[in-house]
Amino acid sequence: MRYRIGIDVGGTNTDAVILDEALSVVASVKSPTTRDTGEGVAAAIDAVLAASGVDPADIAWAMLGTTHCTNAIVERRGLGRVGILRLGAPATTAVPPLEGWPDDLRQAIGEHAYLVAGGHDVDGREISPLDEREVRDACRRMRGEVDAVAVVGVFSPIDERQEERVAEIVAEELDLPVSRSARIGSLGLLERENATVLNAALMQTLRSMAHGFVAALTARGITARPYFGQNDGTLMQLEYALEFPVLTIGCGPTNSIRGAAHLSGATDALVVDIGGTTTDIGVLVGGFPRQSAHAVEIGGIRTNFRMPDVLSVGLGGGTVVRPAGPDVELGPDSVGYRLTREALSFGGTTTTATDVALAVGGAHIADAVAPSLDHAVALTGWAAIRELLEESIDRMKPNAAPIPVILVGGGSIIAPAELEGVDTLVRPQHFGAANAVGAALGDVAGQVERIYQTDGDRRASRRDAAQEAAERARLAGADPSTVEVVAIEELPVSYMDGQAVQIRARAVGRLVA
Repeated sequence: MRYRIGIDVGGTNTDAVILDEALSVVASVKSPTTRDTGEGVAAAIDAVLAASGVDPADIAWAMLGTTHCTNAIVERRGLGRVGILRLGAPATTAVPPLEGWPDDLRQAIGEHAYLVAGGHDVDGREISPLDEREVRDACRRMRGEVDAVAVVGVFSPIDERQEERVAEIVAEELDLPVSRSARIGSLGLLERENATVLNAALMQTLRSMAHGFVAALTARGITARPYFGQNDGTLMQLEYALEFPVLTIGCGPTNSIRGAAHLSGATDALVVDIGGTTTDIGVLVGGFPRQSAHAVEIGGIRTNFRMPDVLSVGLGGGTVVRPAGPDVELGPDSVGYRLTREALSFGGTTTTATDVALAVGGAHIADAVAPSLDHAVALTGWAAIRELLEESIDRMKPNAAPIPVILVGGGSIIAPAELEGVDTLVRPQHFGAANAVGAALGDVAGQVERIYQTDGDRRASRRDAAQEAAERARLAGADPSTVEVVAIEELPVSYMDGQAVQIRARAVGRLVA
């Protein structure tokens, strides 16, 4: 018997599960997240191994879902310094790189941006030839000042050759990691550039996290191949994740949605994941998270890579509840991982949403006592929790009809047993560790989005996109013999003749045995 271990690091708790070959949960644990996330991960591994009785040598795959990269951007800490080479002169000079970025984030990554000759028009013609000497001069000015380089060509998803050549020059001149925009974002220069710069800034951030994860596995005799969760609900092997760390952003809610689908057996529903600080509501379609159709902002930066369609609200088990006249105020602050020290139910002095649920009899926790909370405050707080959940669910419903809802997350004990607009409310077994289950479940995927010039017959273009998606799935860690192209989508291209088509292809494969 070979097993999978899945770990999800949240702001409040670090969850771990072990699944067997039939993907049944053998054991699940929840432990507080620590300031040093590596220590929390190690503690969770120890706890789940003890709970399961599984021999560490029998664990064949280890998966980690983490908000580490998201937190680094939001908190402006641990980011690498980035040199930016935009290939677009003499065009695009009116809007320089990092336009619209918050000042503190610009300072965190450094302002080493260079606009050099190059780039393409939407029809694939060159704006100007690449000036290699200009690129080398920019590299020499960046030497010793940056930790990674972002290379961004105007319309590079149409023709990547200029970006590829610049990446070769950077390797010769600086020997630093390179983030190429054609491999990360889709069309749309500024959003793709933003995602590429963030990816470069996160390379050393994820590397330190990955080192701690691998060290924790090795110290416990676990020789499993490590994987990281992606924001589309699939996995990527360690080497691929280190090249594309930005793809881990958003994997927390995605893991919860995937885990909820597996634990409940549902394929189409709303998933409400209530943690210690926030509630994330996503849409489950065919067993996978629905992807957002809109550009996504991360830490105040607008990007255009794929992300799950998730609504986040400031309600969790640790949300602070304050009287406000005849009403109460919910958060948005939370005691987070300090819940078991600071909440009234655990001998603390802070009234939290968990205290309210315990006071009205809506929840029960084995090692907590119902707090002596003013009855009016408890009832008003309980009504406010119900109202916020109902409003949030209503915003994510596809129509006005009642819809099935799956409740997961350790904080979901604060949810009332009945909610207006909900058809059925399901809280599956192991609901508290659904995010770790989702991290352990995933297949491996690759996706490509590109514009092709055709002569009217698009079959060759579709084959090329499918082959590229399959290759990206292989690079991400999929077993080549199991890779299948699961979706090919054709989209019209604005401002171009009927010979141009935008093709998106997605391939999925199983983990390497």
